[in-house]
Amino acid sequence: MRIFRIMRAKVLSYFFTFLAVLSVELLLPCTVLAAAPTPNLPTLPIPAINMAVGSAQNAQDVVQTLQIVALITVLSMAPAILLMLTSFTRILVVMGFVRSAIGLQQTPPNQVLTSLALFLTIFTMTPVWTQIYDQALVPYMQGSIQTPAAWERTVEPVREFMFRQTRERELSLMVRLSGDPQPANQSEVRTIVLIPAYVLSELKTAFQMGVVIYIPFIVIDMIVASILMSMGMMMLPPSMISLPFKILLFVMADGWSLIIASLVTSFN
Repeated sequence: MRIFRIMRAKVLSYFFTFLAVLSVELLLPCTVLAAAPTPNLPTLPIPAINMAVGSAQNAQDVVQTLQIVALITVLSMAPAILLMLTSFTRILVVMGFVRSAIGLQQTPPNQVLTSLALFLTIFTMTPVWTQIYDQALVPYMQGSIQTPAAWERTVEPVREFMFRQTRERELSLMVRLSGDPQPANQSEVRTIVLIPAYVLSELKTAFQMGVVIYIPFIVIDMIVASILMSMGMMMLPPSMISLPFKILLFVMADGWSLIIASLVTSFN
């Protein structure tokens, strides 16, 4: 026991000595740098952001405050705008149908499908957003048009896009439910009526594309199930056997390219 105590004491002494040397090695360079004179380095201006709440001095201050509030409101509604007024809904629903038709539960994961749908939405909506930038945002920032004119020029390309994708049946349904008189042309249709009609049309189109996607995979499931029942393997799940064949068919047919090409061209 005495030998162990001596060895433990020596080990502790060596450990504390090592800590002391390590501390000196780490602190000495910092001390030298702190004691050394600092050269005259050029000072860079650092911007400062000040936000204050005060009373309005004139009518222009009130207008600017209302514009800021409107901008914050639009930014808070950005997810809903992205979902409802763009091609995002159709693309994401079709992607979900593809995953379900193959029989994969979480492959590709939701994050991948959502990101792919987002970038495809940016790709398909670029002509509309370019038109908004050229006709509304640039003149408004240059001061050549006022806010009402900029808003009209912003809404018009989006309305044209939605009218191209909206079915007459869904549009007439929403007009009837709103109680508005029968419009003579597209300009008489209110935007608040056009948006739900567009969303219903997008869901209907996405479900139609999903049914077409499901058909070949259902055929494979039926063939595999018939073969298993004829062999007497009724306890073996058909989906377990058909899954590799469905994935192989999808890969050999270059399924992702076909589906993405069909989605992009469906908005032309």
